[in-house]
Amino acid sequence: MAETILAGVTVKVNGEGYFEDLSQWTKEMAIEMAKEYSIELTDKHFEVIDYLRQKQKAGEQLTIRKVGGSGITDIKGLYTLFPGGPLKISSKLAGIPKPVSCI
Repeated sequence: MAETILAGVTVKVNGEGYFEDLSQWTKEMAIEMAKEYSIELTDKHFEVIDYLRQKQKAGEQLTIRKVGGSGITDIKGLYTLFPGGPLKISSKLAGIPKPVSCI
């Protein structure tokens, strides 16, 4: 376990940079983290992030297919929003653990 500073707050993260304490997450932190991926978060990004956080709280397993079938965006759109690893990156920005389906 490590610590990092996001939006002026020290947060605990694992070795891959995923939050250890999901309650520490804020939208401001997501915006700051997104800059590392050259992503400027829009309302559509936050719709996906909110969906992921809701599903995580409900204890559901997350997959790209499930997000693609959410009605928010399709799979191609998810890749456009979060290029280079859509579920992995969107989960990190959402402050939730890396989904089991991600390598």
